[in-house]
Amino acid sequence: MSMTIRVELVSAEAKIYSGKAELVIIPAELGEMGIAPRHAPLLTSLKPGCIRIITSQDKEEIFYINGGLAEIQPHLVTILGDVTVRASDLDEAAALAAKKQAELELANRKTELDYSHALAELAQAMAQLRTIGQLRKKHRIK
Repeated sequence: MSMTIRVELVSAEAKIYSGKAELVIIPAELGEMGIAPRHAPLLTSLKPGCIRIITSQDKEEIFYINGGLAEIQPHLVTILGDVTVRASDLDEAAALAAKKQAELELANRKTELDYSHALAELAQAMAQLRTIGQLRKKHRIK
């Protein structure tokens, strides 16, 4: 029997996932980070991206998070995000439209605030599209 770590994934509205995992991969602020059982305690901010929870060698749960915090303890990972969604619930057409809109706003910026907002929107849309790509890769869908 392999070792596991408890995972609690919570959004502003509800608990999204609760269970045990062999490995958790999160989009930490400084890059993608893998968390295994008995990981050193750590608190990190998260950027928009894909959370992968590997529950066994052949089972994996994939989620999108728009940013948040992760608290890592040796036997518990708590992930808090404003928006956290199962990858299968993401709307690819909406993400593509948001990406296109953010690119237009970047091209037509009038102030630094417009630029910062458009850049954040673009980052979220791109993260959603990467998460959808991870789901397709998992299910070998083109």
